[in-house]
Amino acid sequence: MAVPEDILTMAAGMRAKGMAFAMATVVRTVAVTAAKAGAKALIASDGCIFGGWIGGGCARSAVIKAATAALADGRPRLISVQPQDILAEQGIKAGEAKNGIEFAKTMCPSRGTMDIFIEPFLPRPHLIICGASPVAVALAELASRMGFLVSVAAASSEHGKFGSADRMIDDLPSGERADYIVVATQGTGDAAALRAALTVESRYLAFVGSRQKAAALKAKLEDLGVSPERLASLRAPAGLDLGAITPDEIALSIVAEMIEVRRLGQRQSSGFHAGIAVLDP
Repeated sequence: MAVPEDILTMAAGMRAKGMAFAMATVVRTVAVTAAKAGAKALIASDGCIFGGWIGGGCARSAVIKAATAALADGRPRLISVQPQDILAEQGIKAGEAKNGIEFAKTMCPSRGTMDIFIEPFLPRPHLIICGASPVAVALAELASRMGFLVSVAAASSEHGKFGSADRMIDDLPSGERADYIVVATQGTGDAAALRAALTVESRYLAFVGSRQKAAALKAKLEDLGVSPERLASLRAPAGLDLGAITPDEIALSIVAEMIEVRRLGQRQSSGFHAGIAVLDP
């Protein structure tokens, strides 16, 4: 079955805008079903089907449930929607998972079976780098290659150093949001940059510098009213302990740590998910 071009165009447009959605694809049908193999639908994070079609209500609730779960944890899923008596013959209950397949029941009189693959498409994770040090420049380049959306907060005179950044800003605005933020000022306005970074809502906050320097800055910022709880979230020195020395090596250790945080909970040791790459660009 050919995929309607408008579905692929719509999906490409959603990805270009950085919007999260899931694509549901019927991969197999048994007996009579409304949708056939190859049918596709696009599902938003709120469960709304905004494009395509994969049949009527028989599989709709199971697909929406699987799609919203996939968007929440970033993992693709294969679901099999079958009549309850056929599930019982296999010793399977609706809601169970076996060999990487999640099973759901259908009460449709047609008694058909549908296997549907759910792919989550997530926006690129947003990284803000504060500073224009050699580590900041190396980090911007490597993080961009590894699929991060990179914003750099640095003086306008330093913008020319960053050919790989998606966005350049002169200062870090209060209330900015990012998934990851790294302060790599390395002696140029460290305290101001770190204080601004601590106002950013993020899942990862790191400082490029020694533990001693970070401790001194944290003490200074606590005196200025920054909460100890927020200061405790700071990772310093930034990056995994790889014994890194050069700017490129330090950047590599930071990207490795961000990937570790990003993929936490997305990998499984066995089963269907372990062999499928998550499709967030």
